[in-house]
Amino acid sequence: MGPDYLDTASEFLHATRLEDVSQEAREHARWVIADCIPVIGVGMQMPAMRALVEAQLAKAGQGEAWVIGSGRRAAAMDAALLNGTAGVWLELDEGNLHAKGHPGIQVVPAALAVAQDIGASGADLLLAVLLGYEISARISRAAKVRTEIHPHGTYGVLGAAVAVGKLQGFTARQFRELLNISATMGMATSRNTLLEGATVRNIYAGHSGFMGQMAARLTQAGFTGEADGVRSIFGKVLSDSFDPAQVVDGLGRDWLITQGYFKMHCTGRYVHSAIDALEDAQHQAGSLGIDPRRIERIDVRAYRMAAMLSGRHIRSSFGARFSIPFALATLLHHGRSDLSAFSEEAVANPAVQSLAARVFVTEEPSYTEAYPDLQLCDVDIFMDNGARMSGHCKVTRGERTNPHAPSELQAKFFALGRSIWDEPEVQTLYDACMGLERIDDFRAFSAPLSLARSANVLKKNQSQHAEVS
Repeated sequence: MGPDYLDTASEFLHATRLEDVSQEAREHARWVIADCIPVIGVGMQMPAMRALVEAQLAKAGQGEAWVIGSGRRAAAMDAALLNGTAGVWLELDEGNLHAKGHPGIQVVPAALAVAQDIGASGADLLLAVLLGYEISARISRAAKVRTEIHPHGTYGVLGAAVAVGKLQGFTARQFRELLNISATMGMATSRNTLLEGATVRNIYAGHSGFMGQMAARLTQAGFTGEADGVRSIFGKVLSDSFDPAQVVDGLGRDWLITQGYFKMHCTGRYVHSAIDALEDAQHQAGSLGIDPRRIERIDVRAYRMAAMLSGRHIRSSFGARFSIPFALATLLHHGRSDLSAFSEEAVANPAVQSLAARVFVTEEPSYTEAYPDLQLCDVDIFMDNGARMSGHCKVTRGERTNPHAPSELQAKFFALGRSIWDEPEVQTLYDACMGLERIDDFRAFSAPLSLARSANVLKKNQSQHAEVS
């Protein structure tokens, strides 16, 4: 009999150096970190997030870690909690279909905060994110977690814990204990929160960063976990099936982080398949275009996870991000898919609501069978003159086999960054993310950067709003 899967994983986590990681995986990890920072910063501007920052930091301890977009600093655990929560608010963060969720935003906030706290190098930060992402994504892949459970706040606790353990130099024995402890520190999460547009769902990712650090602290203090807490939680509590071989097969050779995707639309991932199909239909229509005022009905056929996002009666901006009918309606009405198309004003628009009510989403079983390797989706648009326009998605944009170009990822970084920070700060952040290995001390690097919302940007936005009004 070969070594226990937890022993194999723990030895790997302890022994792996950055030079052992493939160039492709390192490059993807840089983009994961880069993707998170401005997404967090913009998410931190939400009124509820600003209120949470004030409440959380009112009596919190001092620290070196950014609360990104607030201009505040905090102890690492508080910073990770707030940054992780803000990072999922806009639904623009990186994800991974094979990991069944969003590993990056659950790992990066904890790794970033601890790297600032202890003055770790950029190379150490990059490796910590890689390993935390990899092992937690593999554990999630190995389990058939119930659909009713939201993936945030579950396996992400392990990912954050591993990243912290790597930064703090854990031994293989400590890593095994850490995996067993952190596995039991996830939340009882509900997927229905996103279907109802309940923003409590956003704290799940923040929980991962906070409790991952606590798990590392418990391990260092001498606490113990079950003999196999990972199998207990992911094979009995969250799921009835867990395959340990999927945790370690190809470990160190096949990097799951390279299978991740990046988003360009601020919606739940499964909505993107329908958006891609709509864009295909618009392309087929050519110069004639599709007049939303003349649409009688839109039919969408998709795989199960997409078909679940079928709500037509949307009442909030956050809820709008998890509705295929609303997404198609607002894109057709506004002719764009930026943040404003999912704002409270867009939700209140009667023309958008009327069109959303005429979008019908159903599951196509054969498409569900093909998922996650393919994300098949059809959109059929029926016009009042009898015309029918159709579009199809096979692989959603941003996936490994249909990737966004680096220039697109860069454009996203700068577009989001410039909406809250001045150009020099955005450029400094971007250069740092692309050259992490050149940073000797991340605390020293981050010291001059406040990451507060720029007064210049705020003034510019107010001026533009006044001109439009």
